[in-house]
Amino acid sequence: MSSSPSISVREELPADYDAVRRVHTLAFGQPQEARLVGSLRNTPDLSPIVSLVAIREGEVVGHILFTPITIGRAPAMSLAPVAVLPEYQRQGYGCALVRAGLAECARRDQPVVVVVGHPEYYPRFGFRPARAAGLEAPFEVRDAAFMVWEESPGALDGFHGMVQYPAPFQDL
Repeated sequence: MSSSPSISVREELPADYDAVRRVHTLAFGQPQEARLVGSLRNTPDLSPIVSLVAIREGEVVGHILFTPITIGRAPAMSLAPVAVLPEYQRQGYGCALVRAGLAECARRDQPVVVVVGHPEYYPRFGFRPARAAGLEAPFEVRDAAFMVWEESPGALDGFHGMVQYPAPFQDL
């Protein structure tokens, strides 16, 4: 996928599951996101999932997950969750995961990604307000935190309406 002298990003393997659970639990200070990742992995017919890990000196220090959603009737992807171990935050691991994940979504012909996240963080990757693009969230969320990314101008053409998430998101 991608790498630098200290950051390597690759696809998640089943052998990484325990480390990924630990990353999410420690990064968020509770197990809810780790349970979401496990539930999404185990949801039948939920594909394509893009699940990547950041590795430092052989250790999983970060994880990102993209899962299929629909916007109206059009297929898209959701970025959720992304986490980095607290001691490695603000060192480029999250950015490397987001960039590699968006590139992999594009490679898999998934040119539209929705995220609910920090409005000061995600715009650097090309995310912009989703409601302004004609999308609606199925839950209450501030406009600034509900964002969409399109691989190239026009990729969002035909994407309007309610974002529909897989069932495990309803347990959040």
